[in-house]
Formats: sequence, C-alpha cells, structure tokens
Amino acid sequence: MFPTLSRPARRWALLIAHLAAVSVVAQFLHLNALRAEPPAATAWDMARYFTILTNLLVAVTFAVISRPIRDGLPAAWVAALTFAMVMVGGIYHLLLSHLVSFTGLGWWADHGLHTVGPLAILGWWLIHAPKRRLDYADLPIFVLWPAIYAAYALARGAQDGVYPYPFVDLTTLSREAVAVNLAGLTVVFLLGGVGMISIGRYADR
Repeated sequence: MFPTLSRPARRWALLIAHLAAVSVVAQFLHLNALRAEPPAATAWDMARYFTILTNLLVAVTFAVISRPIRDGLPAAWVAALTFAMVMVGGIYHLLLSHLVSFTGLGWWADHGLHTVGPLAILGWWLIHAPKRRLDYADLPIFVLWPAIYAAYALARGAQDGVYPYPFVDLTTLSREAVAVNLAGLTVVFLLGGVGMISIGRYADR
C-alpha cells in the first residue's frame, strides 16, 4: 500500500493526472471535429484503444495518489500501470507512429498521450513511488490490465469487424498469428514486470 507522499510527489502526481485527462479530451475534440458523427460515437470509438483507456486509468490512479492522505492503492498496481504507459509510448513510436500524421490540436494530444505522459509517469515512479515492497509474486498484476484489454478489444472486433491495432487485426491476420502476437506481448509485460520489481527491490535501499 502507498504511504502518504511528500507534497512535491503529490503535486507531480496531480499534474500527471491532469496531463492524461487533458490529452484524452484534446484527442476527443480533435477527432470529433474531423468526423460527421455524434460526440458519443467518437467517444465510443476512442474507447477501443489501449492508449486512451490506459491514460484514463492514469488520470484516476494519479488523482487518488495526489490526495494528502494514506490510500489503499497497491504499489504493484502503480508499477504495472507505469510499465503499461511505457509500453504505450514504446509500441506507438516503434510500430504505429508512421501510420497517422497529426497536426494542430491532434499533434499536441498525440504527444501528450504517447510521449510526455509515459515519460512523466516513469520519471515520477523512479523518483517518488514507494518500491521496496514490490515482490516477484506481484508479476500477475503486470499482465492483468493488458489481458483484460485484449479480451475486450477482440470481443469488440468480433462484433463490428474493427480492430484497434494491426497486430490484433483478425481481418488481415490468422487467429494463430494474433495469438502469437498476444503471447509475445504477454512475455514483454512479464519481463517488464521483472525489471520494474528488480528496480524496486534495490532503488529504495
């Protein structure tokens, strides 16, 4: 569990919460301005993406962390969410950034979601997050949210034929290929968890 944090840690956490929320709102405004559809349809479409949902989790989690009271957030959850955001930035810049080019408000939203946000949360975690109680038994938490999201994305795709990312697109890939891709990502998240826990076990000493 998280202890009460220092005022600078709480302020930085609140800034991260605001950054994540503002980036999602900016992306919504940008996309809604480009589409001839109701705002609810734009929001529903955005809700199929790991990036958007993870940033919303960041907004809620870090708003809770910013409170000047002891809270019940597990340190492993915050570490897992931090790594999820690192993956958001890493996968986007390595595999997806060339697929879409943004300008104006969309450019700011894009970098808030995929660049500034991941770097900010990683910096906060390295400097401020209590890490000593992390244990290798916490590894399942690192794949919990990605697994929930994968099931959700595939279920939505099966209903409407729209898949959020090329590596899970069953309209162009076989089930076996998608399964291999998801297994690979699971391994990456587990290895990331090992890395985060290893850092945590020594960083606070």
